Amino acid sequence: MGETRVKLSGEDLRREAARIPDWHERDGRRLRKTFLFPDFAAALAFVNRVGEAAEAQGHHPDLHLAWGRVDVETWTHDVGGLTESDLQLAEEIDRQFFKRP
Repeated sequence: MGETRVKLSGEDLRREAARIPDWHERDGRRLRKTFLFPDFAAALAFVNRVGEAAEAQGHHPDLHLAWGRVDVETWTHDVGGLTESDLQLAEEIDRQFFKRP
């Protein structure tokens, strides 16, 4: 992704983050959300869908897989905080969650 990444903060971050409900801001630097599943296989399938979406966007979250649960955390490393790329990725991750079988 060759575009310039602008770090969001303050009111700009709060306003933009309103479009991704249930994601929690950590320190104004990271977004985090927990997704729950009925079993390990469903959680793993979600991780694979998120991995494909992240690869397509060229922006990669931290994914923590456990039985029936996936914790996702995203931020833009090179700016040390949150950018529009993180918000777009969070929106896509939510879409992938609702695609589950």
